[in-house]
Amino acid sequence: MPKVLISDKMSPQAAAIFRARGIEADVKTGLEPDALKAIIGEYDGLAVRSATKATADIIAAATRLKVIGRAGIGVDNVDVPAATARGIVVMNTPFGNSITTAEHALAMMFALARQIPLANASTHAGKWEKSRFMGVELAGKTLGIVGCGNIGSIVADRARGLKMKVIAHDPYLSAERAESLGVEKVELDQLWARSDFISLHTPATESTRGIINTETLAKMKPGVRIINCARGVLVVEAELKAAIESGHVAGAALDVFAAEPAKDNALFGLDQVVATPHLGASTVEAQEKVALQVAEQMADFLLTGAVVNALNMPSVSAEDMPKLKPYMTLAGQIGCFMGQLVESAVRSVSIEYEGQAAQLNLKPLTALILEGLLAPQMVSVNMVNAPTVAKERGVAVSEVTRERAGVYQTLIRLVVESEVQTRTITGTLFNGDQPRIVEINDVPMDARLRPNMLLVTNLDRPGLIGHLGTILGDAGINIATFNLGRDQPGGKAIALMEIDEAPSEAILEQVRALPNVMRVKSLQF
Repeated sequence: MPKVLISDKMSPQAAAIFRARGIEADVKTGLEPDALKAIIGEYDGLAVRSATKATADIIAAATRLKVIGRAGIGVDNVDVPAATARGIVVMNTPFGNSITTAEHALAMMFALARQIPLANASTHAGKWEKSRFMGVELAGKTLGIVGCGNIGSIVADRARGLKMKVIAHDPYLSAERAESLGVEKVELDQLWARSDFISLHTPATESTRGIINTETLAKMKPGVRIINCARGVLVVEAELKAAIESGHVAGAALDVFAAEPAKDNALFGLDQVVATPHLGASTVEAQEKVALQVAEQMADFLLTGAVVNALNMPSVSAEDMPKLKPYMTLAGQIGCFMGQLVESAVRSVSIEYEGQAAQLNLKPLTALILEGLLAPQMVSVNMVNAPTVAKERGVAVSEVTRERAGVYQTLIRLVVESEVQTRTITGTLFNGDQPRIVEINDVPMDARLRPNMLLVTNLDRPGLIGHLGTILGDAGINIATFNLGRDQPGGKAIALMEIDEAPSEAILEQVRALPNVMRVKSLQF
């Protein structure tokens, strides 16, 4: 009989679900690391919230452990690479607390607009300072939403019910999806300049860390109010404090902080700041949902091998894996390639499977392509949740199969239509297990993908190869392979090079400056 440890406080229904399905469940909360380490070897599953730290040390002692289930979204308390190395599946429940988090953002916006925390403290103190607390209405104001995914779209829907004008910035928000939500899609600088309230709902990525800083704050209209219930690192806290103290920013409502637990923070003590201790997911309903979901997911995995919302494992059966493995590698490369090229909202994705590929289990292949396509702009996207994320973003996904082989015995072709243009990439397998890219945007190609690649699109004119070699050679970057293709003599040409190290932006600028070069992109795989 499988055995599961529930090490954090969660709904009693979670243990009941395990036991009803024939799984032994122990509830032992508040364990110190040494105590957890001493007993973890007895269990096949570990169910946690945020208190338990599943470190590499704990995982090393978990000799029987097969699955770690996080009742919630974030897995900062789980060493996912260590779990993966040990063959332990890590699951989360990414959609169980979306409504709760969205509602908290709206509550923070109300509290900020009407100075409720200050007024509450004043009234409890026996004062009656009615004239001191002059608030602002939400109706008629412009709300700028940064990140209009699952939570951001719920905030947008509720805000429109409050008669607010909603504008949004999100690289993956299509015009059709924006229209269906009743929001106006804008560029980030427009959002800063037009918003009376700004609410952050974007993940923490390299491009979003510190997105609220001195430079962006200066672009905002005087009297703006900022709400952050997403990730603390989105805000440079000292710079926000300076903007509040100068009077440019009227106030901020923050549920998350750069360092948590936040017992000392630059923003604490300011009357214009409303602060809560990361309560976005803290409602009875949300905690009930995520506890039930994680118990069902873990039970399914332990009893049947089914995988749902896994962060580190594909949804593929053991029987299918040997046959699918090279195709999965190819699918992942195709998606990752396209994901690094697309820089605007994706409208539609068409995946064509031809020949032998058309006879396979296509679901994991499509999921891997979508994961690669979406991952460059989003965190926590995996092959399990990528189709759901694409659907939520309004991306139309279609699969086309042609069992009759063409030029190649097996072929996968990805066609992505964005707001700007349509791009294609086609791949095949040589000798049954060696992925190759054989066409990029209708230009024939024969290339294998390695960790560092350089893609150059140019007009087919003499001299480019020599100039490229000189620039890379002067920079001490070795060219391992050089693959060329063109649509016609004198037409559009593509050079795809494997290089030993990623080029700097300065080197890329030198290449872009070459005659007849149309586009340059550094790619990593």
